[in-house]
Parts: sequence; structure tokens; C-alpha cells
Amino acid sequence: MVNSVADGPAPTVTPRPLSSLPGPRPLPLLGNVAQIDLASMHLQFEQWARDYGPLYRVHLGPCAALVVARSDLISKLLRDRPDGWRRLQGMQRVIDEVGGKGLFSAEGEDWLRQRKLVMRAFDPGHLKRFFPALVRVTEQLRLCLDEAARSGEAIDLQTLLMRYMVDVTSGLAFGIEMNTLCHPDDALQGHLDQVFPMVMKRIFAPLPWWRWIKLPSDRAFDAHLAKVHEAGYRVIAQARERIARDPQLQQHPTNLMEALISARDEAGAGLSDEQLLGNVLTVLLAGEDTTANTLGWTLYLLHSHRGEWDSLVAQVDAALAAGEDMPRQFDAARGLEWIEDCVNEAMRLKPVAQILMFEACRDTVVEGIAMPRGAQLICLMRPGAVDTAVAGDAAQYRPQRWRAAGQDHELTKASMPFGAGPRLCPGRYLAMLEMKMVLATLARDYELIEVGTADGRDPPERLAFTMFPVGLKLRVGRRH
Repeated sequence: MVNSVADGPAPTVTPRPLSSLPGPRPLPLLGNVAQIDLASMHLQFEQWARDYGPLYRVHLGPCAALVVARSDLISKLLRDRPDGWRRLQGMQRVIDEVGGKGLFSAEGEDWLRQRKLVMRAFDPGHLKRFFPALVRVTEQLRLCLDEAARSGEAIDLQTLLMRYMVDVTSGLAFGIEMNTLCHPDDALQGHLDQVFPMVMKRIFAPLPWWRWIKLPSDRAFDAHLAKVHEAGYRVIAQARERIARDPQLQQHPTNLMEALISARDEAGAGLSDEQLLGNVLTVLLAGEDTTANTLGWTLYLLHSHRGEWDSLVAQVDAALAAGEDMPRQFDAARGLEWIEDCVNEAMRLKPVAQILMFEACRDTVVEGIAMPRGAQLICLMRPGAVDTAVAGDAAQYRPQRWRAAGQDHELTKASMPFGAGPRLCPGRYLAMLEMKMVLATLARDYELIEVGTADGRDPPERLAFTMFPVGLKLRVGRRH
């Protein structure tokens, strides 16, 4: 008999244990770790979601974790941060060990305070003042593209994009013109390239071996990290010296580092050098990696869908004045809605932050599953955004869906490349601005002759903290 209001209150439903969910069979102590290849871990987790459903359990060691592949539930969980969920303490410890004690790894009251200070440095007003530096770096990119067009040779797309992002970040954020585009042997770039892979390896290591014994790879990593730290603290010291010489910079900073140093909370306190270094590393690594990888996927998809690329070219031609080779005004660059749609659609299909991992701050229940404090949660960010049950063409690249309604809106709402809730990425406006500049510059004066792999196949997805395309080459010609 079904209870009605007259029958009294509904019976209390006892939450089920996590062990009641289906999932791959674990091994003793190791769990499912032996079944996971870190470089393609996201693909394995997505396959398990198809096998066991949008909620299943997996063992990363002896303890089980809840895996969620439903975007509506993920959005709800992300909105419950930082009170309900935090980063894995093991992950936070690894990030802190490499000097990343910035906004990315901060939790609780430390996060709340840093968030207020860092957001001031990323507001559109600051970005507008920094825009001329972005134009200068993009002019250097044009020199590289001109040479590539003259030679007709294919160039490594990811390397080009990462150098561009490092140059933008160093100029925009720190007031330093690194120009790795014209000087590809820059040492800092080489050091940065070694950081992300080792951080990911340590985050998923069953045992923290590096705290007890240093392997040759650990000693090499420490040497690379020391050079990155040295550069970071030099940036901080130089910015402090500029502010000391010109106190006006406190009110009108010329770069993000000056803005971070000048920012003060209600009590008049600013960020410590350790926190500043953490945010330097976050901006350098995240700015290089996530934005460059997103641009690589976007260019590959646009080259594969020539009608969408032609529409992008037409919008850029209509937006720029005769003889103008790129957007040279901030407001013009912030426009270009079709480019934004193309990037958003690429991020829906190829989100570079494929997996988010958290642990419960308190005892809670997720969809009837008991999650005690410290229980681990793994969110898969792509499945809900490419769900063919929502729209039959969900696997197709259609930027126009970002202006549509109905089922398309359900798909776009499920796409959360910058996260969701209170911890939404503060650098999302800067990232989109950078991508608009690159795509508009390419569209204005160049033909995409080739964006693909040497064997002509779809580029494999590889995970190294973020997900990137393997082996993409770019060949361009000048537009006639």
C-alpha cells in the first residue's frame, strides 16, 4: 500500500553503502589501480560509466570512491563547495609540495580570502589595461605564422600554442616579455614542461615514494622545479620593487602580479610570498596547459568542419576594419561571438579538465549513497555533455547549438569546462580572450591547409593532469 498524507509521515529511507553500487572488480590493496593507465584514465572511467551506469564505485587503492557521470548531479555537487566538498587531501599535499599554495589548492577560510584578492586581479577592468601586452605577443605569433606560410612546412601545433600562452602569461601577468615564440630554447619553458606530468604521477601514486627515497626522475624534477621557483620569486621581487619606486601602481597596476601584490582584504592584509608563488605557478601552468590544449582541439575541429571555419572567417572579416590584421581594441576582441561559440563547442566535446576529484568535508548522502567524511568523489565532466539520449547529434561539432534552445540547451548546460559553483575558474575571461585573439589572427590572414596528425587519423587523447591532442601538426598559407 502506498503511503498518503493520512497515513502519516513517509518512512525514513536508510542510505545505501557505497559497496552496494556496481563497479569493476578490485584487487586486494591495489584496488583497480592496476587496470588504469594514467595517460588514458579518463577514457577508462568513461567506459566503466557505459558498463556500470552514471553512478558506480571504483577503488584507487583499498578504499572505494564514488564516480559520477551525471552532469545535473555534478553541477549540484560543485555548488556545494567549499563547505561540502574539498580537493583530495593527498592531491592538495602534492600540489603544496611543489609550491602551489595558491588559489587552486586552497581550501576553507584560506580559499575564501585568496578568492577575493585574486578575483580583483582578473576583473575585466584589469584585463583591458593589460590588453596592449596581449597584442604585442600576438604580433610575435604572426611572425611565426608568416614564416610557416612562406616555408609551407608543417609545424608542431601544441608547441606553438604553448609558447604563445607562456609569452602571454609572462607579459600579461608579470610584465616580462619572455618571447619564447622567437627564442624557442628559453629555459623556463623547458622546466615548465616537466612539472605537470610528474605532479599527476604523484597524485595517483599508491605510495609517496619521493618522500622516502629520491629516484633519478625525482632529482631531475626537483631541479626543474627549483628553476621555476627561482623565476617565480624573481617575478615577485621585481614587482615589489616597481611598486616601491612608484606607489601609484598600487591603485593602477600594469600587470596581474602588481594587482595581486597590491590587493588587500578587509583587515588590510595581502598575500604572502608563498601564496603569491602558488598563484604564479597556477597562472603559468594552467595558462600554458589548459588554454593551449583547448585551442589545439578547437583548431582541429574547425579544420574538420570547414563550414564552421568559413563562418568564423566571415565574422572576423566583418568585425575588423580594412587593413586590420587582428583585433587591436579590447572591446572588439571581447566580441566575436561566433568564435566563442566555436570554442565552447570544442570544450563540450573535448574538455581538457576531464576528471575532477574531491572528498567529503562532512557526512553526507549522494543519490541515496552514504558518503562519510573523507569519502572520495570522482566527477566525469564529458559524458553528460555528449549524451545522445538528450540529443541525437550530441557527438557532432555544431557551434550554433550555443545560440539554440531545447535539447541543445540541455547539452550546453551540461558542459562545465571551467567548473561550476563558487569555485568557478577565475581565469576564464582571460582564457577566452587569448583564444579569440589567436583564432581571429589566423582567420584574418591565413588559410588552414592542414591541422591533423601525420597518419591522418584522429589525434589520440592523452591525460597529463589536463587532456591534450597527441601529434597535431599545423600547416598554413596566406589568404588571397
